Amino acid sequence: MSSLDSLYQQIILEQSKARYGADLPNEHLQGLHLPENVGQCHQLNPVCGDEITLRLETADDVVSGIHWAGDGCAISMASASILSEMVVGLERAEVHSLIESFREVMRSRGKLQADEEILGDAAALSGVSKFPARVKCAMLAWVAAEDALNQTS
Repeated sequence: MSSLDSLYQQIILEQSKARYGADLPNEHLQGLHLPENVGQCHQLNPVCGDEITLRLETADDVVSGIHWAGDGCAISMASASILSEMVVGLERAEVHSLIESFREVMRSRGKLQADEEILGDAAALSGVSKFPARVKCAMLAWVAAEDALNQTS
């Protein structure tokens, strides 16, 4: 294992334990009427059982908060944690661009090298792209965030 792979593995393990943004209360699941500046999405990966409910808040076209509740493998939980650290303070267009960059790397089957300048710690997940069965684990929170952002005005 290269030193870079080892570093990436360490980032994934640390982030899966840290779970930044994993502070969505239990009453998040159903029946809430959310303000126009708040979107929420529930995603489930039935193949492995990873699950997340993610709530995203905006103010003046900028992400002002992200909160989630979920359970799953280290990859999915690390990915949600990394995403949560990255998007607060970004403009809507920047978040969409970030999600698209991450999606492109994840769909590359290992052919694209993640740009750390763009993806930051999310680049640590780029090795997942070589394992198609695990790509959904890494993408789960990002898909939820994209949907939640699209619900906000």
